[in-house]
Amino acid sequence: MSRNDRSTGGKNSGRQGGGTRKKSHARGNAPVKPKMEKSPLSNTEGIRLNKYIANSGICSRRDADMYIAAGNVTVNGKSVTEMGYRVKLEDDVRFDGRRINPEKPQYILLNKPAGFFVTGNPEKGGKTVMELVSKVTDARVSPVGKLDNQAKGLLLFTNDGTLAKKLAKPKNGIRQIYHVTLSKALSREDLESIEKGVFLEGSKVIVTSISFIDDKPHTEVGIELYSIKEHIVTRIFKSMGYDVESLDRVVFGGLTKKDLSRGRTRNLTEQEVINLGMH
Repeated sequence: MSRNDRSTGGKNSGRQGGGTRKKSHARGNAPVKPKMEKSPLSNTEGIRLNKYIANSGICSRRDADMYIAAGNVTVNGKSVTEMGYRVKLEDDVRFDGRRINPEKPQYILLNKPAGFFVTGNPEKGGKTVMELVSKVTDARVSPVGKLDNQAKGLLLFTNDGTLAKKLAKPKNGIRQIYHVTLSKALSREDLESIEKGVFLEGSKVIVTSISFIDDKPHTEVGIELYSIKEHIVTRIFKSMGYDVESLDRVVFGGLTKKDLSRGRTRNLTEQEVINLGMH
């Protein structure tokens, strides 16, 4: 048998398995794969969407995947059905139209000392209430309402946006009692006038009650109201010719300063949270 016969007959060329040798892609002959368009919502940072939902307490990660696939979830206004999609803490994530929070809801009550700023840019060297609250939580909580720099008393912090928004609505209002110290004694006539309601900027501010404090000079009064407008107590007395020297919020929505010393915080009980939600 000739060399040519041996090369064409009997054994097949190539490695085991026989057959025709496959085309090599080793030298740039690889077929061009179709370019996959990346989803405009895709990203590689942050936390997985299913974990974000599970952390919010709505359901497990496995169930979250089903809800995502079904189109129940939106991120920043756009429906997301992509598995493994990641979101950032600042993203607007909604489940069935309701915004959710990946952090466990926290409700912290602070007995604010005077001299601490609540919002805005504090003056150079000024202190903020977040310095006090950050000692007890890493959650991104925010104050519900405001207290002036020199005001004292109860201030609620939470990362529960739904509750915070509800409490902040003027039409809802929330019960508050303040211990006020004035620059001069409040006359009986002015006390009765305030109790009937005070007009500020064309609208009437309803005062639930106002009274002198037992065994205290008439420069000190207690006032109860539901309005959450800024500086409302100071403005009421200013309109009557009195300057407020000290302002202490002693009741906020049924919460009191009992066993809560100045500058200290405590977590609300489950029942207290429920009661606040009923306002």
